[in-house]
Amino acid sequence: MDIRELTAVDAAAYRELRIEALTNNPDAFGSVLEDALRKPVEATAENLASPLAVTFGAFSEGRLVGNVTLLREAAKKMKHRANVVAVYVTPRARGNGVASRLMEELLDYASEWEGIEQLYLTVSSHNRSAIGLYERFGFEKYGTEYRAMKSGDEYTDEDLMVKFL
Repeated sequence: MDIRELTAVDAAAYRELRIEALTNNPDAFGSVLEDALRKPVEATAENLASPLAVTFGAFSEGRLVGNVTLLREAAKKMKHRANVVAVYVTPRARGNGVASRLMEELLDYASEWEGIEQLYLTVSSHNRSAIGLYERFGFEKYGTEYRAMKSGDEYTDEDLMVKFL
C-alpha cells in the first residue's frame, strides 16, 4: 500500500474514484453524482492543485483505492481551521487499514501545516464504522446537524466532530 499526495496527474483516477464513491454511498456526501459526471477532469486537476487543500490517495498495485482531503479555511480569522472531507475507500480495499493509513497521513500533514490548530469533519450519524475510525484518531463529537442533507424525501443527520491539534 502506497499513500501519497495526489497531484493534477492523478486527476482522472481521482475523478473515477469520486464517481464510484457517489454511486456507492450517495448519502455520505453533500455532492451528487450528476454534478460529478458533468465536471471535466480538468476541473478536478485544478482542485488537486489548490494551495488551500491537499488530497491523499491510497494505491494498491498501482490503482487508487482510497482518498481523503484536508481543506483549509481561507478567511483570515479562520485560517487556524481545516476540514476533513471526501473520505472514501473502495469496497474491495476495505478492512485492510486503508482508511487508517490515510487518516495517519492527513494528521501528520495537518500537524506540520503552519497555523492549523483544529480539524473539523461531518459524518452521517448512522455511519458507525466511520465514526469509530474518527474517534480512534481523537476526533470528538460536539453536535448533530439534524436533517443536514435531503435526497428525495429522505433526510440524513450528520455528527459534527472536531480534533484539536
